[in-house]
Amino acid sequence: MIIGAGSGNSIIGPQHDDWDIAMIERGRFGGTCMNVGCIPSKMFVYSALLAELATHGPALGVDTRFEGADWPAIRDRVFGRIDPIAEAGAEYRESLPNVTVYRDSARFTGPKQVTVAGEVITADKIVLAAGARPMIPDIAGLDEVGYQTSDTIMRLERLPEHLLVIGGGYIATELGNVFGSFGSEVTIMVRSGRLLRHEDDDVSLRFTEEYRHKFDVRCMTQVLAARREGSEIVLTISQNGVHEEIRGDQLLVATGRVPNSDDLDVAAAGVTIDAAGYVRTDSRMRTNVPGVWALGDITNPAQLKHVANYEARVVAHNITHPDDPIEIDGRPVPHAVFGHPQVASVGLTERECHERDIPHVSHIQAFGSAAYGWAMEDTRSFVKLIADPATRRLLGVHIIGPQASTLIQQLIQGMTLGQTVDEMARAQYWIHPALPEVLEQALLELQL
Repeated sequence: MIIGAGSGNSIIGPQHDDWDIAMIERGRFGGTCMNVGCIPSKMFVYSALLAELATHGPALGVDTRFEGADWPAIRDRVFGRIDPIAEAGAEYRESLPNVTVYRDSARFTGPKQVTVAGEVITADKIVLAAGARPMIPDIAGLDEVGYQTSDTIMRLERLPEHLLVIGGGYIATELGNVFGSFGSEVTIMVRSGRLLRHEDDDVSLRFTEEYRHKFDVRCMTQVLAARREGSEIVLTISQNGVHEEIRGDQLLVATGRVPNSDDLDVAAAGVTIDAAGYVRTDSRMRTNVPGVWALGDITNPAQLKHVANYEARVVAHNITHPDDPIEIDGRPVPHAVFGHPQVASVGLTERECHERDIPHVSHIQAFGSAAYGWAMEDTRSFVKLIADPATRRLLGVHIIGPQASTLIQQLIQGMTLGQTVDEMARAQYWIHPALPEVLEQALLELQL
């Protein structure tokens, strides 16, 4: 039994052709990433990037301008491609003679026993891959105003005139930038002192500065209440103790995501969860209940698709080869934020090094110090490296700027292979005058 057709769907392979399999999915096949997360949002992000770049052409002598976005055309291009893929995935699974697909919610009613669509089913082996859902804060009146989440906002009928955003993480900043780039007025409200507060402090501060140039960013702000007045949503906010009302025609709630362990009632199956509701697993992705595994957002607070895919490969192997199990290894886990500017990160932040008393050195290298960054006239983007002076290996990499999510991959590989800073910098050619030269310069300038 597999509960969740996101990364969980990838577990089934030819080696299971003689297994009797139940696949349970209450939403669209493909899970969060395919339908409401990574894939559609990045399709919107790419369109937004084109709009953003059009506004900067004149500074380089190019006569470009942004004159508006056809929101329905943008939206329909995205979901006109995605929806058929999701449906085809479900139809394929339904066509397999050994797979029974349940398109409904599941809930445990006992050990290895689930009720779904009014039917009680059991299995010897169960995989929990049911993901997570948007967390909705306790704000007076919020339920009555008709708010959006990342699950719904990308399918809006029309572009908002003024989008109110509660939250300052990757979902808030990515989607806020999408709508802002297309012409919406955007107000972002965040309780902390800056956006992307979990990133390295230098990156978070620079990112917040960049967003303040484009949007109305309200830091140290608490949303106290929400109400609707006709077509407007009115929020009562408190910023540094001063109360104020702010109005918009759409509201995006992007305050994080919570695992779906409670929806499944995994406690009824005897499965242990932590204080935040994440299913506890060991290095083989096993829960405390024999024959029950878990993967992805229901068990991993990182909530990253590349992590869920990796965990799915481990689970698939261990279910199929119980006498030759494999374990999750300690490879560095990177992530990226596809706002404008982009942010990419792997390893420790400098703040974490200080908190853990880890000896380290750091260095910041501006994009503009490399030939291609200079050609772009980029004066804001940078690479920050953090390294261990004893081992001469990188502890963390943090990039803010164009192509950050691509640039970081080379250093992720070096960290994974255990290369020193010197080996990364000197044991290969760096193409001149390509943008990765800023990485080479940063490695050479890092004083160990």
